[in-house]
Amino acid sequence: MLRFAPSPTSDMGIESLRVAIFNYIVAKQLNEDLVIRIEDIDKEKNIEGKDKEILEILSLFSIDYLTAAHQSDSLKYHQKMAMQLLTKKKAFSCFCGDAKLKELEEEAKAKNKPFVYDGFCATLSDEAILEVNAPFTVRINKPEESIKFNNILKGDFDIRPDEVDAFNILKHDKTPTYDYACAIDDMLMDISFIIRNEKYISNTAKQIHIRNSLGYTKEIKYAHLANISNIPDFAYSVKSLIDKGFLPSAIANYLVLLGNETPKEIFTLEEAIQWFKLENLCKETIDFDIEKLKFINKKHLEQMDEMRLSKLLGFADLDIGKLAKLYLEEVSTLKELKSRINSIFEEKTTCKGFENEFTKIKTCLQDASYYDDFNELSKYITKETGLKDESLTKPLRYLLTGEQTGPDISNIYVLIKNYLGEIVK
Repeated sequence: MLRFAPSPTSDMGIESLRVAIFNYIVAKQLNEDLVIRIEDIDKEKNIEGKDKEILEILSLFSIDYLTAAHQSDSLKYHQKMAMQLLTKKKAFSCFCGDAKLKELEEEAKAKNKPFVYDGFCATLSDEAILEVNAPFTVRINKPEESIKFNNILKGDFDIRPDEVDAFNILKHDKTPTYDYACAIDDMLMDISFIIRNEKYISNTAKQIHIRNSLGYTKEIKYAHLANISNIPDFAYSVKSLIDKGFLPSAIANYLVLLGNETPKEIFTLEEAIQWFKLENLCKETIDFDIEKLKFINKKHLEQMDEMRLSKLLGFADLDIGKLAKLYLEEVSTLKELKSRINSIFEEKTTCKGFENEFTKIKTCLQDASYYDDFNELSKYITKETGLKDESLTKPLRYLLTGEQTGPDISNIYVLIKNYLGEIVK
């Protein structure tokens, strides 16, 4: 079982989506289930509706999963397991206030040492604990031995007990801390393989320690993905990228390609399942290349079925799909294509520098018969208006396309001739 565990505290980011994609691919390769766990235990930071938005984005990318659960639904299990740890003396009640802990942190900082809890409350007797009438947290005992684990991408880790420390597992309000909730939920969900971003490596030892303390012996494999740097501000959010006109298929293609060895450059997720290997991923930080993403996006638009492309642009006409592909010589996103197509159908009132000529041509076309061939149409306009050369071509192009430049106008006309009445209205 694999899991993707996003937080509903912000928009889904591009690195988070990459984690989701790799979990999906590996789950398919191993013929195992993928579950989605919305990590919503920090109620104050949750943004309403973000959980649904996350699932909608996964659907856009055709990432299917067995079930989607909210971490907060497992609160009773988090508390029950904490009681087990307390009963077995593998955890203890901690009455240290924020001021005391801050003092310990400052002392450690002054000595240029990492903060380590001094273990004071771990030595309290049961009688002393009963006499204390104050809020408390629950801390797990510091491990007695180093925590060792292997990471498919990063190699072997050996984390000393002091690096793990006696950390909190339940807060004052008896809700779980992040690492504790993750460790318990991975047990409950029978997770066997965890693929995450490398910034979570430091959490791994703590989560292993929690499961070890509960006597959980199932082996879990780990792969922590290298960070992505130089991501443009608009590209941090998956939703923003889609709004900018990047196709989910192209974004997924790019994220699998990024820092990877692949047999070809343009592919679908389903194709990637056949050859993808985690071991081939770059182990160092990788740079985001927006121009490469644009190139891949253009390739996916070029390969798209023309009727489907037309529908994405708000039509259901094969000719509009073909027209859009003409403009792919100049643009690379769906949003840019929509802008070009919309320019064709927007009302044009004049053409700068050719105001009189524009009016003549527009009036002429409004009264014209249907012409199947662009050259025949041009001859008709010349005959009716006396215009030719630049005085004809420039205002005519603008009237038909809303642009001063672009693909060959005769190629465009073939695909918009049935809309001529609407275009020159």
